[in-house]
Amino acid sequence: KVAFNAKCKRTGVCNAMETLLVHRAVAPKFLPTYGAMLKKAGCEIRGDETTRKFISGIKKATEEDWKTEYLDKILSIRVVKDIDEAIRHIQEYGSAHTDSIITRNQKAARQFVSHVDSSSVMVNASTRFSDGNEYGFGAEIGISTDKVHVRGPMGLEGLISYKYVVEGNGQVRT
Repeated sequence: KVAFNAKCKRTGVCNAMETLLVHRAVAPKFLPTYGAMLKKAGCEIRGDETTRKFISGIKKATEEDWKTEYLDKILSIRVVKDIDEAIRHIQEYGSAHTDSIITRNQKAARQFVSHVDSSSVMVNASTRFSDGNEYGFGAEIGISTDKVHVRGPMGLEGLISYKYVVEGNGQVRT
């Protein structure tokens, strides 16, 4: 439900999921069901070799797919052996915008939050929550994945810079 929402609720927005990493232990059960949901919704799926064993009739993912922001009904899927491989994939190909983990394992969740350096990191929630209005900033004016000044979704306050004017008559600071 969460992964479907992250991809299919609104595909042309910056917080839509573009790549799904699936742990190999859950892939045999999860991928056929999820793949059928995506196909029914008209979503094109591009997968690695393991994914293509569980979802038939999908395109082979290329190196370019792992770093592409489709903004369309296209999803790339890769099966990973563990959380470390997933984190390495995100560090290499991710946009640093929003990343989410779905897990019951609290240790894995903490590791994900600690090692994924994105402006929004979700645990057991859709990437679609990464939004200025959802964060209480009012209307979202932009988003930044930089680490200086504002990071993440921003409202008007994030775009404002200040100029301080101090007038005195020879005062000094003690």
